[in-house]
Amino acid sequence: MGDYEKRRRQMVDVQIAGRGIRDPRVLKAMRAVPRERFVGEGMEEFAYEDAALPIEEQQTISQPYIVAAMIEAAEIVAGDRVLEVGAGSGYAAAVLGQIAAEVFAIERHEPLARIARKRMAMLGYDNVDIRVGDGTLGLPEEAPFDAILVAAGGPVVPVSLKEQLAIGGHLLMPVGDPGNQQLRKITRVGQDGYEGQSLGAVMFVPLIGEQGWREDGRQTR
Repeated sequence: MGDYEKRRRQMVDVQIAGRGIRDPRVLKAMRAVPRERFVGEGMEEFAYEDAALPIEEQQTISQPYIVAAMIEAAEIVAGDRVLEVGAGSGYAAAVLGQIAAEVFAIERHEPLARIARKRMAMLGYDNVDIRVGDGTLGLPEEAPFDAILVAAGGPVVPVSLKEQLAIGGHLLMPVGDPGNQQLRKITRVGQDGYEGQSLGAVMFVPLIGEQGWREDGRQTR
């Protein structure tokens, strides 16, 4: 067993299972995906620390625990089709791909999307499709999705994303002003019915797009 694999197993045991994540599918997926392959160059030695890390385009790769907590809360099972908004390095999408049948991930920064695609190809994760675009609009041509995970914080949950959620599906997204975000879980209970709950305070980069924040920090709508 290599050093990275040992550290990965320790990360899952201490930071994830040790903090209450119980879904065996999530734990198995987190043990399988090499996070050191998704961090910025020169940051590999920090890959298994309990922290977000900087990546290209002034973005971040999320803290491992947050990735696991969001995936567990989404209640994803084999056969599901999942949308991730804010692909970043591709790490969360890769973890999702270990559980779901299909994963579509949207990234607004083309260089990040290009790098993420290369990582998926090199690791053989052929059920993860990285797209470039405005994540607040989702991917209506691929909807509905059994789960939607948004890796950036917006002022509200975009209507487009709620409409692309399958009935019975779950949407996870940080909502609120920067510095005062709550992780929200939205469940679609009918054609026009949604139920929501807060899962606690989080801190994510802003969700930029037509139904999120403007580049200057103002709300688009």
